Amino acid sequence: MKILVVGDSFVPVEVFKKGFAGIERAHEVEYLQLDESHLLEPRSESERSIREYLGTPGQIAQRVGDVDVLVVHGAPVTAEILEAAPRLRLLCCARGGPVNVDVKAASARGIPVVNTPGKNADAVADQALAFMVMLARGFPRAQGFLLEGNRLGESAYEGAQFLGHELGGHVLGLVGYGNVGRRVARRALAFGMAVIVYDPYVQSIDIAGVREASSLAALLEQADFVSLHVRASAKTENLMGRAEFGAMKPGAWFLNTARETLVDEAALDAALSSGRLAGAALDVVRPHSAGGRHPLLRHPNVVITPHIGGATHETLLRGVTMVAAEIERFDAGERLVNVVNRAAVNV
Repeated sequence: MKILVVGDSFVPVEVFKKGFAGIERAHEVEYLQLDESHLLEPRSESERSIREYLGTPGQIAQRVGDVDVLVVHGAPVTAEILEAAPRLRLLCCARGGPVNVDVKAASARGIPVVNTPGKNADAVADQALAFMVMLARGFPRAQGFLLEGNRLGESAYEGAQFLGHELGGHVLGLVGYGNVGRRVARRALAFGMAVIVYDPYVQSIDIAGVREASSLAALLEQADFVSLHVRASAKTENLMGRAEFGAMKPGAWFLNTARETLVDEAALDAALSSGRLAGAALDVVRPHSAGGRHPLLRHPNVVITPHIGGATHETLLRGVTMVAAEIERFDAGERLVNVVNRAAVNV
């Protein structure tokens, strides 16, 4: 088979080559590093249907004429590319949600689209626990103390002004119990936390020691930490709003390592300003059109990171090796594991 692999600034060609060593021995593999200085101005229905992409379809369309398998991470895959690839039989996207791929157009041509769900689950779970430790121990305030030029090392008792809390004995409420939520639960149990879960789509709780909350409201009123691990959708937009923050325990902490649309940031700001919440940690926030410092950072008990939850070397390589395994299954005529359009293409 002939395979075209398209790298970008997040998952560059070098990472794909590392994970495709076995594939290269059995197939003809070509690599293309996207020129991301070229910007796509969506004009067609297909181009408007995708998001979170890098580069333009034109860069890829001119290379796919004789390709059997197309592999991307963030590159846009539109109807234009599919029309230029009459031999294409498999489309691989090395990310959890292939939002940069026109799956509908691929389905219309009978092309399976595979993705890599859970590739970043361990990395995001690690970040969630790190956030909890940072908030409970008051690390932002302690770091701010030093950044303001205050001296340290002058007293063995200087930590007295930064007394915090241990995680053990506290209740963690997980909103969402998928790939990430389960891993956070296991880590939290190892810290000695009690864990409760609310996820209406989960049939049963499969980890000993984890309890299921009867409703989101029931979870919010019990949890010392509330951590979001929910997919973004129209139904979950502003899942956490004024009423939900008002229902949380006074002095609780809030974390979001999922998607920015899940949170009404004005409501979160109000809950922090009122003192109801002890702090918040966010890996995702809504775009701040005014530019400059994000408004929530005016609170000394807030941590914000620039969407780095899945930004680990291990995550990138894991996604690539998951794609390589799917290509090997496809070549062997075996059932593919992660097909997002299985029903449409009947595989």
